[in-house]
Amino acid sequence: MNIAAVRDQITKAHHHEATTGQLQQHLAHHVPHLHPSIQLPEKDPQGALVRFVTAYIDQVPELLEAAHAVALEAGIESQIKPVLKIAETYFLQPPDIMNGHVGLDCLLDEAYLAHRLVEEVNDLYIKHFQQPLIPLDTTVANLIAHQLIGEAFANQLDEVVHHSLDNLLDEESFALESVEAYRATLTSPDTGAAWKRWPCLSRQLGVELELDQSA
Repeated sequence: MNIAAVRDQITKAHHHEATTGQLQQHLAHHVPHLHPSIQLPEKDPQGALVRFVTAYIDQVPELLEAAHAVALEAGIESQIKPVLKIAETYFLQPPDIMNGHVGLDCLLDEAYLAHRLVEEVNDLYIKHFQQPLIPLDTTVANLIAHQLIGEAFANQLDEVVHHSLDNLLDEESFALESVEAYRATLTSPDTGAAWKRWPCLSRQLGVELELDQSA
């Protein structure tokens, strides 16, 4: 894992944003046209959206490090690491269609892929361990990012995630003796308490998703 290089890409994007304000301009265009399910605070809605996207991107290195560390502890690094490498590679070697694109607004796509990969692996962990791989609920944040990226391209990224997991993780991955040993360590009440200290990313930043518009 080359997390330092991912952090470097994000740092460069921050410098680019400080010079150009590209992300703020991009989001200023989007705010009036957001899906009605995305709820922004009345005070400084554009600023809230900028902070959300920035935090969503900044969180990726820590997300990948945490997922890799827990996979290593669980004894399934060989199954999880290739999945995480996909997210890392997307940052370091973007697809051809993104050549010449720079800045935080462009890193949103890469961040979405990384978050969605870990979200799907989390779902598998919950199925097998009754606990997530890492204690961070990004479901709502991912839905908001999906809307900001755009339905068509975000759906393509989702397909990349599903294809990757179908090829790299299966039931046998969770049937190893090392996994059973790891499962036995997850019964401590301290673990559950630690999980609760990680609040929902979107809620921290004042960006919510109201799914039931008829209520």
